[in-house]
Amino acid sequence: MAAMTTPKTEDNPSLLGRLIGAKPGELGPVLWAAAYFFCIMASWFILRPIRDEAGIAGGIRNLPWLFTGTMIAMLVVSPSFAALVAKLPRKRFIPIAYRFFLVNLVVFFALFTAFPEPPQQVWVGRAFYLWASVFNLFVVSVFWGFMADAFRSEQGKRLFGFIGVGGTVGGIIGSATTASLVKGVGTAGLLLISAALIEVAVQCAGRLATLFRVGGDGREAVPEEAAIGGGALSGISHVFKSPYLLGICGYMLLYTIGSTFLYFQQAHIVENAYQDRASRTALLSQIALAVQTLTVVIQALLTGRLMKRLGIAVMLTIVPAISVAGFLGVALVPSVAVLIGFMVLRGAGNYAVARPSREVLYTVVSREDKYKAKSFIDTFVYRLGDQIGAWADPLLASLGLGMAGVALVAAPLAGLWLLVGLWLGRRQVVLSARDPALGARP
Repeated sequence: MAAMTTPKTEDNPSLLGRLIGAKPGELGPVLWAAAYFFCIMASWFILRPIRDEAGIAGGIRNLPWLFTGTMIAMLVVSPSFAALVAKLPRKRFIPIAYRFFLVNLVVFFALFTAFPEPPQQVWVGRAFYLWASVFNLFVVSVFWGFMADAFRSEQGKRLFGFIGVGGTVGGIIGSATTASLVKGVGTAGLLLISAALIEVAVQCAGRLATLFRVGGDGREAVPEEAAIGGGALSGISHVFKSPYLLGICGYMLLYTIGSTFLYFQQAHIVENAYQDRASRTALLSQIALAVQTLTVVIQALLTGRLMKRLGIAVMLTIVPAISVAGFLGVALVPSVAVLIGFMVLRGAGNYAVARPSREVLYTVVSREDKYKAKSFIDTFVYRLGDQIGAWADPLLASLGLGMAGVALVAAPLAGLWLLVGLWLGRRQVVLSARDPALGARP
C-alpha cells in the first residue's frame, strides 16, 4: 500500500484518485472498501436467484407468510447484533457476524445435498428463503455502518458512489456466476462459492480496519479497540426518540412497500413464463444482471458528480420521482415489457443513486446509532415495509385490482417517499454544518 506510506504518492494522487475525487490518503481505504463490498454483493447475488426461485417453488400464495417469518427473525437478530456491538470492538464483531452466516451456508449446503427431491427440498427452500432474506440486509447494513463510521459526511458524498461500484461489479459477477453455473454445479455448489466470498470479505474488512487505525488524512482517529457500549435495545429506543432517524425509517418503509409490489408482479411473471426451476433461476439472474450493469455505468460516471452538484436532498428524491413516473406508466400501459423496464430502471437508480445517498445520512449520527439504530432500520424496518407490501398485494388482488390498479395505489406512496427524502436531505445538511466532526474520523 505505497499510497498510504509514500509522501510523493500522497502529494500526487494517481489518475484513478483524481477521477473519483479522492484526496491524499483516501485512495487506499476506498479501494479496500470497494473490494470488501464486491465480495459481499457477489456472495449475495449468487444467492439471490436461488432464494427467489425457492420462494416461487414454495408457492406464491405462501410468500406473504415467508415475509412475516422474515420480519420475526429480524426482531431476534437486531438486538442480538446490538448486544455484540456493545461488548466487542469493531475488529471483532464484524468477523464474528459474517462467519456466523458463513457457517449457516455450509449447513444449507448439507441440507440441499441430503434432500434433493422436490417434496423435502421445498421445505429446505422455504427455510433458506427466510435465512437469505435476513442475510442480505444484515451483511450489507454492517458494511455501510462501517463506512459511515470511518468516513465523514463530506467524504461520503464524494466517495460512497465509487465504493458502490465495487458492490455493483460484485452483483454482476454474482448474477453471472449463478446464471452460468447453476445447471452444472447445482444450487448446493453455488452456496459454497458464496461462503468463500464471505471469508474474503472478512479479510478485506480486517485490512481496511488496519488502515484506519494507522491514522492520517482520510482515516479514522477513534481508537479501534474501544467497544461502542450501550444496551442491546438502545438502537431501537434511539430511533423512536429522534425525528431524523424516524424520517429515515419512513424513507425506508415507503421504498420497500413499492419494491414489494414490484417483487410480487415479478414473481407472477416468472411463474407463468417458465416451469422448470433452473430456467426460472437463470431468468431472475438475467434481470439482476441488467440492473447491475446499468448501475455500474451510473456509479462510475455520474453518482459522485451528481452528489456534488445536486446535493444530498435532490439525490434522495431522484428514485422516488422515477417511481412516481414508473407506476403511472404501468397504470397507463400495464404490459410485461413496461413493468420489467421500470423494475430495471428503478433497481439501478436505487443502487447507484438512492443507496449511496441514504448511507450518507448516517454519517451525522453517533457511532452507536451507526451500527445499532442503522441495523434495526436496515433489517426490521425494511422487512416491515416488505410485510406491508406482501399482505397488501393479495388484498388488492381480492378487490379486483390488476397490475394497473396496484400501480395507481403505489404512485401516491412514491410521491410521499419523495417528500420524505427532500426533508431528510435538508436535515442532513443542517446536522453536518452544526457538528461537522460528528461521524468524522480523520
